[in-house]
Amino acid sequence: MDTSRRFALAAEGGERLRFGDVEVLVRAASETTGGAFALFEENEPVDTPLHVHEREDELFYVLEGEHVFQVGDEEFRVGPGGIVFAPRGVPHSQRRVVPRKGRVLVLTSPGGLEGFFRELADADRAGRLDADAYERASRSHGVTWLR
Repeated sequence: MDTSRRFALAAEGGERLRFGDVEVLVRAASETTGGAFALFEENEPVDTPLHVHEREDELFYVLEGEHVFQVGDEEFRVGPGGIVFAPRGVPHSQRRVVPRKGRVLVLTSPGGLEGFFRELADADRAGRLDADAYERASRSHGVTWLR
C-alpha cells in the first residue's frame, strides 16, 4: 500500500520553523513522505554539538560554506556539493568553518525529526525556549546530547 502523498514544492516553499537564533525550513515532512524520510534546510545555522540519534540516520548535503562534521571518531571537512552520512546510534556534530556561514540540506530516515524542531519553535513562540524545552524535545525524539 502506498501511504506517501505526491506533492511538489516551490523553490522557497516549506514550513519555516524559528527558535532562538536558528531557522529550519522543512522541505518534506514525515506526513508528506509516508514516514519514509524528512528533508530540511538549515538556513540560519548554528553549530551542533556532539549528539546521537536513537531513531534516524542523517545525510548532510552542503549547499553553501565550509563545514566540519565529526562522525564517530572521524572528522570530515566538506564544502558545497559534499555529502556526509551519520548512521543512527553514532555520535556526530557539525560546525561551520566561518561561524554562522553556510547552509546544509539534511535528510533523515525515517521521518519524524522535524517534530523536534516544531517543539522548539512552539516553545519559542510561547516564550519558553529554555534548557527544559530542549530536554523535553530531545527526550521525545530520541536525541542524546553528549556535550
